Formats: sequence, C-alpha cells, structure tokens
Amino acid sequence: MSDQIAVGRIGRAHGVRGEVVVDVRTDDPDGRFAPGTVLATDPEEAGPLTVERARWHSGRLLLRFTGVDDRTAAEQLRGTWLVVDADELPPPEDPDEFLDHQLVGLTVVTTGGETVGAVTEIRHYGQDLLVIRRENGEEAMVPFVAALVPEVDLDGGRIVVDPPPGLLDEAWES
Repeated sequence: MSDQIAVGRIGRAHGVRGEVVVDVRTDDPDGRFAPGTVLATDPEEAGPLTVERARWHSGRLLLRFTGVDDRTAAEQLRGTWLVVDADELPPPEDPDEFLDHQLVGLTVVTTGGETVGAVTEIRHYGQDLLVIRRENGEEAMVPFVAALVPEVDLDGGRIVVDPPPGLLDEAWES
C-alpha cells in the first residue's frame, strides 16, 4: 500500500447548507476537488467523502460533500485531512520540481557537510519552506529556493543547503 498524501484539510463550516472551507495542500485544486471526486480521509472513519460542489469564494475553496447537508454535519468534519495515495499523483515534469512526499524524511546537510536534520514537512506560503527537525529537537525553516537549496538528491536521500549566516544559528539558540 502506498503512502497517503494530504491534499487539503477541512476547516470551519461555511453557511448553513453543509459547505466547508478547505485549506488547500495541492497545486491542482480545481482537478483534485472536482465534483464527483471521491477522497479518502484521515481519520479514515470520516470518509470517504464525495465532492458534490466546489467553488472559490474570497480566495478560499469551499466544498460541499454528498450527504453533508447542514452546518452541524459540516462542522463535524472540521480538522479532517483529505488524502490521496501517493501513487495517484503524476510525477512532476520539471526535474527541479518535487512533490512534498518526496522531500519529507530526507536528511539535510550544509554545503560544508554538517548535518542539519531531517525534513518533516513543506509549508506553502508566499514561498515554499522546508521544515527541518534538528537533532536537538528544535525546528528550523529554510526557504526552498535554488540559492539556498542547491541540491536535492532523492536517490541519495539528502538535501544540500547553503544557508546565509544566522539562518540556522537562530534555530540552535531558540
């Protein structure tokens, strides 16, 4: 069985007819959440959920699922992850593009060979951030841009970073 990848997380109910706000975690929300799409969930017992309606409202994706017909039912789904099997995702066409699940778990080292830690997640904000769990348990974040991440070696299980002075030092002191 393949790994499951989160493509969204259900937030608060919107309105009284069963719609929910979704925190999108995929770069193809219109395709991934098209009406008729069946999505697995985490926790598993919350689903599977079939998208009945999808629409954008004020920059947020709103979904309505089959059988979720009122605000109470929608609110019970809050916090549920919408997931797909990793093998359902097509590989990126660009060799310098990676899916989150390909990066999570990779060891991060500096260009000087010092081990920084391991990638625990990718956060998608204005720019993508590698979230790295340091050996001391602290968390560091490195912008996922070519200037700071010159090498991603999937086969070797590592990411090489070239952080500017202070980027990783702050994580050590906190």
